[in-house]
Amino acid sequence: MDRVQSFKESIQNSLPPEHLSAVLKSLWYDGKGDWNQAHAQVDHLGDRDASWVHAYLHRKEGDIWNADYWYARAKKTRPSCSLEEEWEQLVEAFA
Repeated sequence: MDRVQSFKESIQNSLPPEHLSAVLKSLWYDGKGDWNQAHAQVDHLGDRDASWVHAYLHRKEGDIWNADYWYARAKKTRPSCSLEEEWEQLVEAFA
């Protein structure tokens, strides 16, 4: 089974797998519908990967100014795709 599919299936569990990085834990909690816990995983991190996930979360929240700040820190441009498509891209990038 590939890593992306395994990650997606793990969302059915009550807790994230222990081996996940902070960015994947963030995406896992977001996949569960827990934006606050997703944000808490990356809020204190400043590397490019965490900044990209942080940007996505603020885009999802509707705080576009804040999202654009984090996209810039991640050296990314806010995408025009759906939030679901961006979540998929993030999972594929980090899984």
